[in-house]
Amino acid sequence: MALWGTPDTLRSQLISTERFQIALDYLARALTAGSDEHTRINAVPAGEACQVELGDGVFAIEQAYDTKLLGQGRFEAHERHIDLQAIVSGRELIRVTGLENLEITENAFEERDVCFFADTPQASDWRMNSGEVAVFFPTDVHMPSLADGESGRVQKTVVKVAV
Repeated sequence: MALWGTPDTLRSQLISTERFQIALDYLARALTAGSDEHTRINAVPAGEACQVELGDGVFAIEQAYDTKLLGQGRFEAHERHIDLQAIVSGRELIRVTGLENLEITENAFEERDVCFFADTPQASDWRMNSGEVAVFFPTDVHMPSLADGESGRVQKTVVKVAV
């Protein structure tokens, strides 16, 4: 089941493992103004992303983009990683649903650990603001990077924790 909160609230909700500790410690720094991580993520140019190795099968993808309209997004899920998606600056909408009764449009689990699905009216919308983190497990299908009203710039980091 997908989770939402701050790094502090997620510490009490996630199983305490070394990998989650690495991810949450990084996210706490990334969401703290003035930290090296926060400064680095806010300096990523729009449309670019870089990967940062955090250790023990955990890495982050630091990125910047302009949010897109609903019709431009795609539902996705991952088998080998849990996503912790944190908004460093900006805001976006993320649609969330379960795997049940979804139509696969592209299966790239083997090559890229991602599978894409057709849109569904059964999804819930999560409004994500700066400082908030969403956690998506392999059974959580999500459509990130959507505009919450008008398109806007988002500086974000997605931490991938190996299952």
